[in-house]
Amino acid sequence: MTDLETRAAGRRGALRRAAPALLGYAAVRALGLLALALWSAARGKSAYTLLTARWDSLWYTGVAELGYGYEVRLPDGDVHSNLAFFPLLPWLERLGAAVGPLSYADAGFVVSLLASLAAAWGIFAVAEHVYDRRVGLCAVLLWAVLPVGVVQSMAYSESLFTALAAWSLYAVLTGRWVTAGTLAALAGLTRPVGLAVTAAVWAAAVVAFARDRSRAGADGAHGPPSAPGEGARRVLGMLLAPLGAAGYVLWVGHRTGDGPLGYLDVQAGWRNGFDGGAAFARFVAEKFTSFPAALAGAALVVGVALLVRLYVAGVRQRQPLALLVYTGIVVLLALCASSYFGSKPRLLLPAFPLLLPLARALARARTSRAAAVVCGVAVAAAVYGAFWLNGSGPP
Repeated sequence: MTDLETRAAGRRGALRRAAPALLGYAAVRALGLLALALWSAARGKSAYTLLTARWDSLWYTGVAELGYGYEVRLPDGDVHSNLAFFPLLPWLERLGAAVGPLSYADAGFVVSLLASLAAAWGIFAVAEHVYDRRVGLCAVLLWAVLPVGVVQSMAYSESLFTALAAWSLYAVLTGRWVTAGTLAALAGLTRPVGLAVTAAVWAAAVVAFARDRSRAGADGAHGPPSAPGEGARRVLGMLLAPLGAAGYVLWVGHRTGDGPLGYLDVQAGWRNGFDGGAAFARFVAEKFTSFPAALAGAALVVGVALLVRLYVAGVRQRQPLALLVYTGIVVLLALCASSYFGSKPRLLLPAFPLLLPLARALARARTSRAAAVVCGVAVAAAVYGAFWLNGSGPP
């Protein structure tokens, strides 16, 4: 068997292992879309419009169709520029519209559907590698039944980013450094939080170099045998990882004439920034000044505490460093940014390693009990997603 045939057989085997998780994921998302369609029809709305032609979806399709340079000046002086939106999703929408009979919105929907499946497979691959196949299945199902999981089917960039991040992390865990760096660069072209993927690649690479040096010192001058070119590939992966985000941010700075910090000025026009969580803390505190808003405040406090507990559980379970660095930065940027507070749940969607402790617990349960839990939560998430998108929805 040739090397090419061996790799093809390996991919087929990986797909067979992941198939139950992917089928389960598709079933959960189909349930969510069905609930959305029924709820929207009852309210005289189009579910497809909610998924493809509202909020950020319109900004992405606008970039795909007209390019960068469009902005909206609000009466309060804020400037909403489409330079705030990273380019990979609009590029793919433009490509989809160019090669087929799809509109830009249609292409964005197709990209999100395919990317969500790729993300589910990547999550499975990471969880299976770190733990086992059953934990991988549970992790994918838990990601699917998140309350804001309907965003995974929208023409937004969350699914695309999560797919690139998950597979980059898997490449790190399996020592495929050039692949990891390339995918990290693409993630950096997708969302600002691509920084988290780059940091994970760098952290894992630095530790790998330190481990190699330690082993070499312990085993003598010649050190242990290693794959030819392993160090060079690791360095190349590190160099590739930041190119996407850095390239776009520098391009925005050049276009606006504001230099390397120009992208921060663009985000400031949207009232987005990093304040260490001060604005979010004030937002939560204000909830406790009245009732029943205090109930929402209490729920937010519990939610943040749960995030911290899940992250600590990951540390105690000795998750790989790459996962801990990635998750920590995603959570930090989501909670400590001064962006619109209603968007924080969807900003946390890419932080899938937080689900691994829950997936391990679910995997230990009896199959019947685990299935009942997942089905019940899936129904609740489908109803909530339909209600949410027909109401305030994601900003």
